[in-house]
Amino acid sequence: MAEPKTIPQRDQIPVSDRWAVEDIYATDELWMADLERLKGLIPQLSAYAGKLATDAKTLCAYLTELEAAQILTGDLAEYAMRRNDEDTRVAKYQEMSGMIMSAYVSLGSATAFETPEIMAISDQTMEAFYAAEPGLARYRRYIFNIRRHAEHVLSPAEEKIMALAGEMMQSPDDIYSKFADADLTFPDAVDGEGGAHPLSQGTYISYMESPDRALRKSAFQNTYNTWAANKNTVAAVLNSQVKALQFNATARRYASPLEAALDHTNVPVSVYHNLIEAVHQNLDKMYRYVALRKKLLGVDELHFYDLYTPLVPGADSKIPFEQAKQTVYDALAPMGEDYRRILKEGFDNRWIDVYQNVGKRSGAYSAGARVHPFVLLNYTGTLDSQFTLAHEMGHALHSYHSNKYQTPVDADYVIFVAEVASTCNEALLMEHLLAKTTDKTERAYLINHFLEQFRSTLYRQTMFAEFELILGQLNAQGVALTAERMCEEYKKLNHLYYGDGIVLDDEIAYEWERIPHFYYNYYVFQYATGYSAAIALSRRILREGEAAVKDYIGFLSGGCSKDPIDLLKGAGVDMSTPDPVNQALALFGELLDEMEALMAE
Repeated sequence: MAEPKTIPQRDQIPVSDRWAVEDIYATDELWMADLERLKGLIPQLSAYAGKLATDAKTLCAYLTELEAAQILTGDLAEYAMRRNDEDTRVAKYQEMSGMIMSAYVSLGSATAFETPEIMAISDQTMEAFYAAEPGLARYRRYIFNIRRHAEHVLSPAEEKIMALAGEMMQSPDDIYSKFADADLTFPDAVDGEGGAHPLSQGTYISYMESPDRALRKSAFQNTYNTWAANKNTVAAVLNSQVKALQFNATARRYASPLEAALDHTNVPVSVYHNLIEAVHQNLDKMYRYVALRKKLLGVDELHFYDLYTPLVPGADSKIPFEQAKQTVYDALAPMGEDYRRILKEGFDNRWIDVYQNVGKRSGAYSAGARVHPFVLLNYTGTLDSQFTLAHEMGHALHSYHSNKYQTPVDADYVIFVAEVASTCNEALLMEHLLAKTTDKTERAYLINHFLEQFRSTLYRQTMFAEFELILGQLNAQGVALTAERMCEEYKKLNHLYYGDGIVLDDEIAYEWERIPHFYYNYYVFQYATGYSAAIALSRRILREGEAAVKDYIGFLSGGCSKDPIDLLKGAGVDMSTPDPVNQALALFGELLDEMEALMAE
């Protein structure tokens, strides 16, 4: 399918370019039948209240039934959420998403007794249970993760209240998503010749990459002026998110929302602070990049709408989706044929929803459904879109391996490692493209893209992480998180991270409004840590070959069977230290050196 001139309706997208959600449920009616089945399982599980410490057989029976209910919940959620994301305006799938969320909350409320009861079992008794009931070995890690949170577990009654509050805790994300993806509209962007271009969340970045500076400026101003007009609404939603996280942290006796978020995945808080500190110590390289960008673009003033456009004129050509798939397939040859066989299976069997349509969720993601992963793209034919394909298929193959080699209770890898596999794919794609080019202009163009990955992933996501940290700290201090305060803090961070070499456009103060990841509970820092780990892993794969690939596949297949730091150590990288971040930023400096030399020739 050619890139559309206007944004098409969903039914105008060829079936071959849509993901096969029917692989989960062939019809909505079958989905409804399974929803009713899930509702029937909930009272059966609640009947175990007060009985989990009775004997090993009872505990194992409960966990077996809970696992079945969670598998069913996952299937129901995957179908409803994927359908809803196809067109967020469709009321039917909005309703179905709400129905499964309500069922999920009911399941959590009905089983709220689980954590305090399992916690109350003595270590001696638990070991006796394992000896008496071999089936409990399947749930050993699950039980361990419950028991390691002993000081943060509440009474049964309090746990039930927390479970009942779960749906409200999700409200900020849900409200923001509906507002940003379904309700918010933007004026057309206008190019240098007066031509109008439909502006949306999905098309914004493609316009930022345009060589037409007038189009970039128009898209930038129309986007952020629209967000500015809604700043108080969005600030209220984000403030609600911050307060919800603080409520959860306080109720569960954590020192901060950050500690609560990272403890969930067993990642030390020091990793978060190490990242920010390491990036701060390497801001001189970002200032060098800003100066180089200004010089190569030949502008008197560099603006934020100049950050995405390629520095090498004429090198940016459209990449058809079929070509992008083939290039990604070729680039991942170092991963071995078994890895590429699964990649091709996804390409050939509609794991991917390729193009934008009216109402479709913006951005890109991979969802690791049990039947097979599903990848949402809004493919626009740019080099960045090709890298997004590699990125999301990295997620997909991570999910595939985890689901294949781990039980359902151990298959869902934690978010700290989620961005490693995706970014490793991107790094291998970049090395492939650099290795096969002999043209200096093309090489400079690719290096520029590599530099942009560092800017947008390591520096920018760390800036987002610092903004999220600041909001949590201000809220804990009792400071009102108004739109004005959020804009003030965000603008200061942009000045810190980009320096004096760029004009601090007023509009950039509103960028925080369009970042959905601020509703993901301290998620964004993991893009930066994951990128650092991926750089190290990709270079080891290229350097050591089969032995490194074997370790890496072991990491992909690990799910959450170990804590994330240990999983990565097994693959050859230690994220408990700032070394991988510093090493990655050293590479950024080397790339800057080469780019400066190439452009001086």
